[in-house]
Amino acid sequence: MGEYSLGDALNHFLKHSKLKGFMQAMQIEDVWEQIMGKTIAKYTDKIQIQGKTLYITTSMAPLKQELLYQKESIIKRVNETLGENAINNVVIQ
Repeated sequence: MGEYSLGDALNHFLKHSKLKGFMQAMQIEDVWEQIMGKTIAKYTDKIQIQGKTLYITTSMAPLKQELLYQKESIIKRVNETLGENAINNVVIQ
């Protein structure tokens, strides 16, 4: 059996675990303001990832509409931030 570093083992575990989406959502939350700007970040209530879908929750109707127009841009920005093609769909709630 080969030797693995602790970091490699954790990465392997997260890659194959249901925790991956949760960890990615936390990463996105940490940089959401940088990705989308202060105004959008201020009125975003919740960010979740399930499978390859990013769920964005906001109670502001005008923001929901704006986010709908920016879906492709959001996917691109989030994937660039995560360094992989983790998201292929965005659902605005």
